[in-house]
Amino acid sequence: MKLPSPPLPRALRRSPARPGENGRNGAPARNGGPATKPTAKDQAVEGAASVVGWLDERTGASPFLRGFLYRKVPKGTNWYYTLGSATMFAFLSQAVTGVFLAMYYEPDPTRAYESASRITNEVFLGEFVRGMHKWGSTVMIILIFLHMGRVFFFGAYKYPRELNWVIGVVLIVLTLVMGLTGYLLPFDQRSFWATVVAVNLNSSGPIVGPYLADFLRVGSEFGPTTITRFYALHMLAVPGLIAALIGAHLYLVAKLGTTAPPWLKAEKKDLLREEV
Repeated sequence: MKLPSPPLPRALRRSPARPGENGRNGAPARNGGPATKPTAKDQAVEGAASVVGWLDERTGASPFLRGFLYRKVPKGTNWYYTLGSATMFAFLSQAVTGVFLAMYYEPDPTRAYESASRITNEVFLGEFVRGMHKWGSTVMIILIFLHMGRVFFFGAYKYPRELNWVIGVVLIVLTLVMGLTGYLLPFDQRSFWATVVAVNLNSSGPIVGPYLADFLRVGSEFGPTTITRFYALHMLAVPGLIAALIGAHLYLVAKLGTTAPPWLKAEKKDLLREEV
């Protein structure tokens, strides 16, 4: 009588080949032939998935992104709701073009005008980048006012979104400050005297007006360090505050959601009245 052989360990067992497989590591075979090697596209996709998985495992960003991107959108949402995204895109355009302009600009009262002229006339695509930055500032101001007007007329400033409304008002003020501080940087006759008038208007404000004007001028009168102060505010302080407040603004939008258009709210109220 022959004794049964002991079972093999799990690691040494081989499962029977399935139809379409070559029986080796379960690799699929094409037309019953040997398995084909993965293409460069497959390797690239697998590498990208590995990188994304590595980042997600160490940051835990997928729940946040899932909640931020996959959220409920109220019925009746239309193009008016894109004004906020358009304003953010305008800010990003200003940031990118501003970085390139800062590579050639010199915030010195004796060389500021010459450096701005050199950017326009000599630097490769300098006139194009400077034009995008100049007109982009106007576009950003228009878009942020349109966005705030949409929020106001749609009643999106009411409970529980009051804090987001306050952040939006501060963003409008900072956008205007960024426009004011950037207007002086070409340092020609028009920008200089326009900034003098604007700072004098600030000095006429109650209580904090004179202190604010002295802070902007770096003294009681315009001097050599005024343009350096404006450049630091325009390039570092104000954009940093705007970026931080945009982050807080987007977080509250994702957390609280967006409001439905007012005409849908009116229709809903009318339906409730008819049911009563």
